[in-house]
Amino acid sequence: MENFKSGFVAIVGRTNVGKSSILNDMVGQKVASVANKPQTTRTAIKAIVNREHSQIIFTDTPGIHKPKSKLGDTMVETAWGSIPDSDVVLFVVEATSDGIGKGDQMILDKIKEAKAQTILVINKIDLVSKEQIFKMIEAFKDEYHFKAIIPISALKASDVEIILEEIEKNLKEGPAYYDIEEYTDQTLRDLAAETIREKALKLLKDEVPHGILIEIEKMKKGRTREEKPIFNVEATIYCLRESHKGIIIGKGGAMLKRIGTYAREDLEKMLETQVNLKLWVKVREDWINEERFIK
Repeated sequence: MENFKSGFVAIVGRTNVGKSSILNDMVGQKVASVANKPQTTRTAIKAIVNREHSQIIFTDTPGIHKPKSKLGDTMVETAWGSIPDSDVVLFVVEATSDGIGKGDQMILDKIKEAKAQTILVINKIDLVSKEQIFKMIEAFKDEYHFKAIIPISALKASDVEIILEEIEKNLKEGPAYYDIEEYTDQTLRDLAAETIREKALKLLKDEVPHGILIEIEKMKKGRTREEKPIFNVEATIYCLRESHKGIIIGKGGAMLKRIGTYAREDLEKMLETQVNLKLWVKVREDWINEERFIK
């Protein structure tokens, strides 16, 4: 197609600034875990937005934070690596920040170093005054030549369109890299694991969630006794301590049952079929430093 544009866009920012929510809204499908806790995204998730005159491939990166394990190191390296590798960078900051903090400055320095085409998105403007929004715009405007600065609150359809139009403006002509029916490069197993982890993140106490890993042991299509299609999914939740295992299972298995119920409901919507989900919990004391698990 003539004048068709395509390109790769990295979404970067500190932890918990709303990157995954913005990505899901732009794609119109849930491809990234969303929880009100830092470091929800662990890998560079690719999501695809197909428009009439363009195909935009987004990479939602892990939030920039101070790593305390091999897993943390890998997450931060993934985020840094995505900046020079992208055609456009979407830099997300919070309107509630008091100017440019340390974390934002680190990201800004990497953007400057890569001379990246960058769109600044100031999120959560509903939580602050107009003066504060203006102050944030001024602070960042003087630091770098952004292609656009877009203040948003909870994303409205009009906000999504503004961001996508700005990205499209800054892409070069190119082919569609993915089939127009696709919206993510994640496998069904990846999506299932992310769904279970997201539910655990939302339901568990603060000290437990970031020490968990979900491994899908089995994911197989089958038939019920009534000959209806069903997905049989078996997964192990790995945690770091015996005490965490008790919290994840809960009294009489109540917490594990809640995680499983919410995850199954989401999976059934996503797979558009009945799901039989079985969960186990195992302790693996130092998995966050083990190469096999981090890969």
